[in-house]
Amino acid sequence: MARAASLTRPDSDWSAALLLTAGLTLARVVALFRTPLELYPDEAQYWLWSRTLDFGYYSKPPMIAWAIWATTAVGGDAEAWVRLAAPLFQAGATLAVFALGRRLYGGGAAFAAAGLYALMPAVQISSAVMATDAPLLFFLGLTLVAYAELQTAAGGARLAWAAGLGAALGLAFLSKYAAVYAVIGVALHLILSREARRAWAPGAAVIALVVFALVLAPNLAWNASHGFATLHHTAANAAWGQRGVNPLGPLAFLASQFAVFGPVPFGALIAGLGLAARRRALAKSDLMLLCFILPPILIVAGQAFLSRANANWSGASYLPGAVLVAAWLVRWRARRWLSAAVATQAALAAFVILALVQPRAADAMGASNSLKRVRGWSETTRLVIDRAQAVQANGGLTAVAVNDRFLYDTLAYYGRDYFGRPGAPPLTYWLLTAAPQNQAEMSAPLTPALGGRVLGVIYEGFHRREMLADFAAVTWREIDHIGLDRKHQRRIDLFIGEGYVPRPRDPVSGLPKPS
Repeated sequence: MARAASLTRPDSDWSAALLLTAGLTLARVVALFRTPLELYPDEAQYWLWSRTLDFGYYSKPPMIAWAIWATTAVGGDAEAWVRLAAPLFQAGATLAVFALGRRLYGGGAAFAAAGLYALMPAVQISSAVMATDAPLLFFLGLTLVAYAELQTAAGGARLAWAAGLGAALGLAFLSKYAAVYAVIGVALHLILSREARRAWAPGAAVIALVVFALVLAPNLAWNASHGFATLHHTAANAAWGQRGVNPLGPLAFLASQFAVFGPVPFGALIAGLGLAARRRALAKSDLMLLCFILPPILIVAGQAFLSRANANWSGASYLPGAVLVAAWLVRWRARRWLSAAVATQAALAAFVILALVQPRAADAMGASNSLKRVRGWSETTRLVIDRAQAVQANGGLTAVAVNDRFLYDTLAYYGRDYFGRPGAPPLTYWLLTAAPQNQAEMSAPLTPALGGRVLGVIYEGFHRREMLADFAAVTWREIDHIGLDRKHQRRIDLFIGEGYVPRPRDPVSGLPKPS
């Protein structure tokens, strides 16, 4: 690995990277404060978690809730403040890309890497919604920078970088358990590289492990006290053995990487792998980065074969992938391809920002389907609250009960002023199965004690028959539709249920037994 200039010394390369990052971040933040798009249900869920800080939650580690708590403590609970940490985390990740690229390949390749990463399609989306990928990528970036520095550090500097690596990796795990790919990457690099093994003195290894354990310990303790709920949910999300094998799944997943990574950069990554295989030689820095790039892609491709896989599940590969692709394109003197990659991804980035500020532009491009889950939730909430107030005034109401997580979380967010008011009925969750399947079912289940007279809310007709059957009497029903755009509507069924006595659930499937 060629030693580049100091990470901390200001120069023209750093100035250019800072200007690029600041300009994109400013545009993204302005778009967040100008967009009419509402929170995605998962964002509403994370906001709800942030109201009660903890070291873990049902389906995710705690970092995302902590970040939302911090930004909303400054500016309030409006959508833009809920999302504000996302572009800030990605700004930090972009600078980590530059620092890593500069450390391994020099300033020119580093700036190209920062541009490719900052304009990557997946990063555009990650900067516009508050999800776990943004903090994960930021802390993975810091982890990789520390790991790269460890390869040549000595003495006290080696111990300091080892401590930094342990802390950054621990914070990555507190963001998303996909941080395990970094552990796999380190292990693979140690197996393949003698120089990597020599870089680790026993003291540095101990310090890295101890700091990592200290950072992660509170989350492990939370999981232990909650039956390892987050880990069980993560395993269940893989859905192995539930869907049957999908022979075309890996091809579909790899095709999706052209969309999220960028068509030119992902094509260059495949071309570079082909050249390396033909020449049977890799530069030391290239080998190190490939140890972090290939495991997420190959493992998720295998997951796609066994069950299903989302395009962003290989997100841990984006950051080192941008650095390696930029280095290869610079090394190949492929300026036209590099320019094409930057220009293509800049156009996509501009479109994402335009779609945030003017969603009709996305509708005109036929992308309205991708926006339907960030529309209509405040109107849905107004409908439910209006009916709840009417029922409350005409005979009383013991609870509002919903049967879908998306609906529960968005009602909790957009109805926060109503459901937090003294005398308002509590917002609860009707359980389809015997055991809770999400945080809402765990923390706010509908119980017989709350089931005297309930306003039931059914999302899109899901499990309508089963929910109605759990009440002794259903005295009123209504079906409403919320318009989302010209093509899409959201169906909401409402009813008054009296005498909630849930039917026995099957001990194996957890589902209600037939009447």
